[in-house]
Amino acid sequence: MKHLAIWALALGLSYGAMAQDNSSYHGRKISADNAIPSTELAAKMGDKKELATKVEGTVESVCQVKGCWMRVKTADNQTMLVRFRDYGFFVPKDIAGKKVVFEGTAETKTTSVAELRHYAEDAGKSKEEITKITQPEKAIAFTADGVIVRK
Repeated sequence: MKHLAIWALALGLSYGAMAQDNSSYHGRKISADNAIPSTELAAKMGDKKELATKVEGTVESVCQVKGCWMRVKTADNQTMLVRFRDYGFFVPKDIAGKKVVFEGTAETKTTSVAELRHYAEDAGKSKEEITKITQPEKAIAFTADGVIVRK
């Protein structure tokens, strides 16, 4: 009977190890259910100025100062800036290339040259690259309440 109990315990522990999520959660804990691909966000927004939604995509780059924003690939080789509500949380700085799911609010906005240069500086761009930024950018920006980083 003792051996049966040990086998049952070992089986339970191995099942628990295999069932690990292999994801990290940042901000409010969310699920990946019903997330739309980041490549479809612009079409889903249409003419709306703002849309509460959940998105799944691949991280292009992350703020190297403290992980306070990330850029996620969208359609046509573009990226979308994802910031975190009230700077209430950050993501790891080494997640470029990883899949993420994030939930919050997408909005169409124009980002000033000064703000674009600030983001370029945070991303570690060279002075030459930063000075080439001379036009504001109209794009979809996202404010996330929670992020799942897939490992």
